[in-house]
Amino acid sequence: MDRYCVMGNPVDHSKSPWIHARFAELTGEPVEYGKRLVPMDGFEEGLRAFRAEGGKGCNVTVPFKFEAARLADFRSARAALAGACNVLRFEADGIHGENTDGIGLVADLQRNAGISLGGRDVLLVGAGGAAAGVLGPLLEARPRRIVVANRTVEKAQALVQRHAMLANETYADLQACALHAVRGAFDVVLNATATSMAGTGVPVDAAVLKPGALACDMMYGPAAQGFLDWAREHGAVGRDGLGMLVEQAAEAFQFWRGIRPPSAQVLAELRREMER
Repeated sequence: MDRYCVMGNPVDHSKSPWIHARFAELTGEPVEYGKRLVPMDGFEEGLRAFRAEGGKGCNVTVPFKFEAARLADFRSARAALAGACNVLRFEADGIHGENTDGIGLVADLQRNAGISLGGRDVLLVGAGGAAAGVLGPLLEARPRRIVVANRTVEKAQALVQRHAMLANETYADLQACALHAVRGAFDVVLNATATSMAGTGVPVDAAVLKPGALACDMMYGPAAQGFLDWAREHGAVGRDGLGMLVEQAAEAFQFWRGIRPPSAQVLAELRREMER
């Protein structure tokens, strides 16, 4: 069996082992997948140890995506633009890094939720590793406007500046602002902060929601419930990050194994599993 894992802090809540076990079963790939809690100051040590033990690659979750990108010997164009990696593959010539968060999110919104992003106004809340991973693919979906709002506006501005060329190529109006300075209402609101996991409430005012807007939290399960309730109370359609999780995992599986598993089937099975 080829060994993979998810590395992060925390990881107890992660559904990735269930997802990848199902992918392996459906594709017949000899994959064993676990999870590793990494000390906040011990990601590099944990990564080197897993590789030395014979690991073939890993998923990387909060708060180590930027560090994963720095440790990768080779990064895809998508990962280089994001400055963050959520997937690493160990090869003889070094560590190969990829970022599948954004393509997973866009696939879930457009294919699973049936929401076309073309010509829409999108609010991306947060400027950390999760936001960095999704901004490029969001721009490639050709929305009319994307506003990146963050508590520390300088981080949002840096993220916007890094993506300015892509925004020009896709004719998107890309802006940065502080959380308290968001103006106007949006068709799609994406929460890429850790507020749901921390239980600290929704970081933006309900005025950002157009009637019937899609409000998606990148968290899932009980952690996302407060955000979903907030969205529905204010006339929006709430969606958690479970579909994004499965879709980005399918892309990661393909990055490792060269085979894309049936993500829609596994998403439906996982939702049923979590409802039990």
